[in-house]
Amino acid sequence: MEKSQILDEVQAIFREVLDNEEIVLQSATTADDIEEWDSLTHIQLIVAIEKHFKIRFTSREILSWQNVGQLIDSIAAK
Repeated sequence: MEKSQILDEVQAIFREVLDNEEIVLQSATTADDIEEWDSLTHIQLIVAIEKHFKIRFTSREILSWQNVGQLIDSIAAK
């Protein structure tokens, strides 16, 4: 799966979980860039992404992400 396609699917998940259709994700996007993205919604996003892609992330992976691009890289690697 292409990273651009993964980004589109992740963006749709962010929009649904955060209830904001105006979210536009880029590789450099961080939680600081999206008002609704806090620690609680971070967990909800991870769970939704794992279910959607039928994958599991390790705690180490989750803690290592600095931006959406690194999240996309982890999804692509699985």
